[in-house]
Amino acid sequence: MTAPNPVRLAWLDALRGYAAVTVMAFHLSPLVLGNERHLAVMRHIDLGKYGVLLFFLVSGYVIPMSLEKHGSLGRFWIGRLCRIYPAYLFAIACVAVLCTAGWMSWQASLRQETVTGVLAHATMMPDLLGQRGAARVFWTLSYEMTFYLVVSGLFAWKLHRHSAWWASGLALLAFVRLPDNLFGADPGQRRITAAILVVVIGLSVLAYVMDRFVLLAGAAGIAFLLLPAFNGHDTKNSTVIASWQGLLLLAVMFAGTVIYRWQHGQLGRRPATFALTTVALGVVGAHWAHLGTYAALRVWSANVGAVAVTFLFAYAMRNRPVPAFLTWLGRISYSLYLLHVVLLILVPRIVPDIGNSAGVIRVAVGVAYVIIALGVAWLAYRMVELPGQALGRKLTAKLLPPPVPASLLATQRAATATGQGENARRASRLDA
Repeated sequence: MTAPNPVRLAWLDALRGYAAVTVMAFHLSPLVLGNERHLAVMRHIDLGKYGVLLFFLVSGYVIPMSLEKHGSLGRFWIGRLCRIYPAYLFAIACVAVLCTAGWMSWQASLRQETVTGVLAHATMMPDLLGQRGAARVFWTLSYEMTFYLVVSGLFAWKLHRHSAWWASGLALLAFVRLPDNLFGADPGQRRITAAILVVVIGLSVLAYVMDRFVLLAGAAGIAFLLLPAFNGHDTKNSTVIASWQGLLLLAVMFAGTVIYRWQHGQLGRRPATFALTTVALGVVGAHWAHLGTYAALRVWSANVGAVAVTFLFAYAMRNRPVPAFLTWLGRISYSLYLLHVVLLILVPRIVPDIGNSAGVIRVAVGVAYVIIALGVAWLAYRMVELPGQALGRKLTAKLLPPPVPASLLATQRAATATGQGENARRASRLDA
């Protein structure tokens, strides 16, 4: 099977952009369609979860590829932090400005447990610490960050090629009723846990960058699986409904890794098929087993089926030209995902009583909102994300030496071996 271009995977860009627009449409739907029609759609498919699962599947494919391309945990983490934090901090700054102006207010959990909330946002893990994010979509970042840490730990311990086992194991473990708040049953525990996570993540990243105590940092990274497994629904403010659902989200990410490894010949067809089937059936089956309703079975079957069909279609088209608009959406998808909900809060203030307006007015407002959201996301990408990525490249060049190409290493080894052989022959002639 021909490997795709590792520099730019346009089909994955298109998937990311499509997923971001789907989530935006889901959040816009009650405003444009009205609550009744929105809920009617939700009875058949949850477009929000569909978009998020698609995001996670793409992340599971891309992150291990990025890590293995760098071949260095230090390079990976410098690049990743400079890729995700600037836009994230910019989104928080936008919320702060709007709160100061009185156009919105901080989440209640942030007001009630300010220290925990600040620490949780510092690590991008608010949902796993029972906190609402400053923006409602921040909850998914908790699982993205957990996945980065776990994959880094597996890479450090050379266990990263066993993706099929991790995907299948997490999906099957989700059928078990697990604790939901083992590390944060009360505000004091949550504050302590949040502080510990800041220290552990900070020291782990430092270890990777300095290339010291890497195995210890890797062990800590793998141990982060305990957080969603036993603290997945810390409080009612957590978006994930239980620990078992958090494990399913990670299983979906590892399913993306399984696809990557199968495509590149690192995993056989049978184990890949088994793992992907286990994850798909696990997501549907665990929701049915724990929630016990046919509504859950119907909706999650639709969610998983839609994600599978969408990804398979994009994968089948991966070697064909992708429309430039879709790749552009992919580039701005992160800023669009973070900022669209902040902009959505402003719509009722700009257009009062929009819920009671005529349908044509709601549709016109929705179209205007989408255009403005895309424009803001593009500006954020150009003015925040790109400079952050440039900073990452500069820091990498300054802090880490460039990797020695494998071909050069082989040449150096051959030269060393030749030199050692020549020295041995000279020594033998002198002895003679």
